[in-house]
Amino acid sequence: MRFYQQLLAAVSFGVLALSASVNAGAAPANPQAGADYRVLDQAQPTDSGGKVEVVEFFFFDCAHCASWDPSLMDWVRKQGDKISFKKVPVAFRDRFTPQQKLYYALEAMGKSDELVPKIFHAIHVQKQRINTDKTILAYIEQAGLDKQKFLDLYNSFGVQTKARRAVQLQEAYKVDGVPMIAIDGRYVTSLALVSAAQANQSGPMLQAATLQVMDHLVAKAAAEKAAGAAKKK
Repeated sequence: MRFYQQLLAAVSFGVLALSASVNAGAAPANPQAGADYRVLDQAQPTDSGGKVEVVEFFFFDCAHCASWDPSLMDWVRKQGDKISFKKVPVAFRDRFTPQQKLYYALEAMGKSDELVPKIFHAIHVQKQRINTDKTILAYIEQAGLDKQKFLDLYNSFGVQTKARRAVQLQEAYKVDGVPMIAIDGRYVTSLALVSAAQANQSGPMLQAATLQVMDHLVAKAAAEKAAGAAKKK
């Protein structure tokens, strides 16, 4: 319950930030630890090889995740081979588990990139409920996917294992609100963090500021990787 209360607090704060008037100041040119981003007390393992790992923690019913997704995915595409990107659907309560399984089943079908934006649109624009086994299956049929193939994956051991792993990751990264971005297992930032450090920004400016922080952290992590590799030679 405490996690969920923290989530609501973070989302409420985000609403205030997103509705604020445009600040004359620009996005953070020199992001600061403890303000624009946090450094994890314990670095987490990554599996991205020589690339910088970028992880987004999200859930489908989060309005901020939905509005942020187009800008985030455009940023991901522009990074090219510099990063290894993945989404992790969180579960602050057991009732979030069906949406976790929805995401991982779509990922296994190779349909997540195509359908995640459509699911956000269906939930937040069309006001559809897609958060229980029944409503998820109804949406899958509506979307024209192979119902039996989806169900087999949705109920599979592999998808259930990924959902449990997602919960472990959110705990390891101390995720208390979404969307949250983790960079290379060491740094985390979010719209809420940046909005606190860069007050009175409009929604688009806040998103741009957060992406600028992410640019800084990706470059920082890449430089640290290069320095570490050089020491091993």
